[in-house]
Amino acid sequence: MQKQINKLDFINQNIFVGIDVHKNKWVITIRMNHIELKTFSMESSAEQLLKYLKTHYPNANYLVVYEAGFSGFWLQRFLSKNGISTIIVNPADIPTTGREKDKKDDHKDSRKLARELENQTLTGIYILDETIEELRSLTRIRNQFVGEKARLKNRIKCFLSNYGKEFPGKNSRYWSKELLAKIRNIKFSTSIAGDCIESYINHLDILQEKVKDLETKLKVISDKYGFSKITKNLESIPGIGFVSAISILTELADINRFQRLDELCSYIGIVPSTNSSGEKERTGGLTHRQKSYLKNIIIEAAWVAVRKDPALTMSYSRLIKRMNPQKAIIKIAKKLLNRIRYVWKNNIEYQLAVVE
Repeated sequence: MQKQINKLDFINQNIFVGIDVHKNKWVITIRMNHIELKTFSMESSAEQLLKYLKTHYPNANYLVVYEAGFSGFWLQRFLSKNGISTIIVNPADIPTTGREKDKKDDHKDSRKLARELENQTLTGIYILDETIEELRSLTRIRNQFVGEKARLKNRIKCFLSNYGKEFPGKNSRYWSKELLAKIRNIKFSTSIAGDCIESYINHLDILQEKVKDLETKLKVISDKYGFSKITKNLESIPGIGFVSAISILTELADINRFQRLDELCSYIGIVPSTNSSGEKERTGGLTHRQKSYLKNIIIEAAWVAVRKDPALTMSYSRLIKRMNPQKAIIKIAKKLLNRIRYVWKNNIEYQLAVVE
């Protein structure tokens, strides 16, 4: 009589997997039925992880979580394409005990992720469309180059100050070719300092050309992938040009994922921090959890809007009667953000002088 051999089969069973992701290794924790089955280290390979799960727990429902960070969305996309439910979470949103904060290591982090995934206390972040993500990377690179330009200009000013030379541009924000020529023509005791200035200016010219090239590419790509209508509508808003419009588009990706204005304001960081205990409640400045680049775009646009939109001019004039201008402009920024949301959701251009 032939002996019957039972095969492994985890059909209809949930396997919860927490991954602490690092460049060269991953720490994996596997749980089922509120029991930790295994915690181990493995090579940072999505294919190896997939093979391991299907070999040791065949036919199970796999649920995976890892923290947002340098590894991006590629792992989530790979696992999802292979039928594995995968979420990415903000590290700040993971419930953590005091002991876990005091004694932190990769294995504890992995166990915590798997545990909280099984306890259903985790909410995944929004996963960007790949095209939007790549376009966002291009806008961020352009922004980095602009930041490098600003730092380089400050270095030139400091260099001149160090040698007792007056900066010829005074308070000029725009560095024209004429201004650069004046800087080049500043006389020093030897040609060595002049060579230093020339090196700075040559680097500045390179960065300027890179920024122009990236802005051209952004416009071409925007047209190619059908984003030009959205950016055109956003550009109709006072204070928002093409670069700001494409930045808002790529950072938010889908305006419909924000069901309420408060959610959008919270995501960007135009909300106050609060500290409540018992009957006491304290309200502080703007929350530290923010998208600082987006927040700055919206606030700068608000300063322009109070000059160009009569309705917002009226609102601002009322607000500064009872608060300082900095707080008043945050209120205007919220109003402007609501209008940005309306323009985007309804695919229409901005209308001036609309009183809320």
